[in-house]
Amino acid sequence: MAVMEKVDMVLLDMGLPDLDGTEVLRKLREWSEMPIIIVSARDQDREKVSALDMGADDYLTKPFSARELLARIRLALRHYYRMAGNGDEEILVNRELKMDKKRHMVFRGENEVHLTKLEYDLLQLFLENQGKVLTYGYILKALYGKNYGFDTQALRALMAGLHRKIEKNTAKPEYIKTEIGIGYRMAEG
Repeated sequence: MAVMEKVDMVLLDMGLPDLDGTEVLRKLREWSEMPIIIVSARDQDREKVSALDMGADDYLTKPFSARELLARIRLALRHYYRMAGNGDEEILVNRELKMDKKRHMVFRGENEVHLTKLEYDLLQLFLENQGKVLTYGYILKALYGKNYGFDTQALRALMAGLHRKIEKNTAKPEYIKTEIGIGYRMAEG
């Protein structure tokens, strides 16, 4: 049905009666980048991480309030429309952070921030996915390729270096927050 109609986003329950929600998610991601928010009674971290790694934009565990659901829908749509309009954007911005992709430079306010290549690639990934949870697996695959494995210790070390360079207080980061057991999320700017 989603193929025949223009759909802005999908709310997908993982517990469908006729088909497994993960299969629906996989099929949707084969042909569309539209936002997909999972709503499910399944609350195991393993299932959440799997759905996010497969391309879900968010995962909401039942029960939840209508207000929270609406806020997450607004966030997913804002992100989607921003990315649809800015796919080739040369300047990425989040509050005081600014990345000039053409000149390969990063600034915090007026000060240039010197990053390693991996730190730069990681920051770009976050700036292009503001407000979205990026799982450990997704980040590792984006930085190192699909055959890298799952060395979260290397990712934590890389994140620590990036935090030191972009955050005013590494104990209370304002840009990139840890989603414990899942990954990281850059606050929307």
